[in-house]
Amino acid sequence: MLSRNEFICDCNIIHKEVVNEAIKQMPEQDVFNKLAEFFKILGDTTRAKILFALDKNEMCVCDIANVLGMSKSSISHQLGTLRRSGIVKCRKQGKEVYYMLDDEHVKQVFEIGIEHIEHRK
Repeated sequence: MLSRNEFICDCNIIHKEVVNEAIKQMPEQDVFNKLAEFFKILGDTTRAKILFALDKNEMCVCDIANVLGMSKSSISHQLGTLRRSGIVKCRKQGKEVYYMLDDEHVKQVFEIGIEHIEHRK
C-alpha cells in the first residue's frame, strides 16, 4: 500500500515537447560528474564546519583549529581538499596564510543549504 506522499505515473503518454526540451538543455556528463564531486566534498561534516567558519571571515589554520577544537594538521588536510576542489582559496600575508570561500557562488550554495536545513526544522 502506498502512502499518500507516493505517486505512480500510470499514463502512457510521452510529453514530447517537455522531454525534448529537457534533453536539449541537459549538460554534458562531465558537468554532472563535477557537480557530484562538488557536493561530495561539501558532504563531510568537518569540511562543512570549516565552511561555516569561513562564511563570514577569512581565517588562518590556527583560528579554524581553535574554532573546531581540532589539530592544525587535520584542518590543513581538509583545507587542502577544499582548495584543490576550488571551494576555498587562500592569500599569504607575511608568514600567515588566510583562507576564505573561493567565490560568491560557493558562499551562496553554502548559505542556501543552511537556510534550507533551518527552514525544515
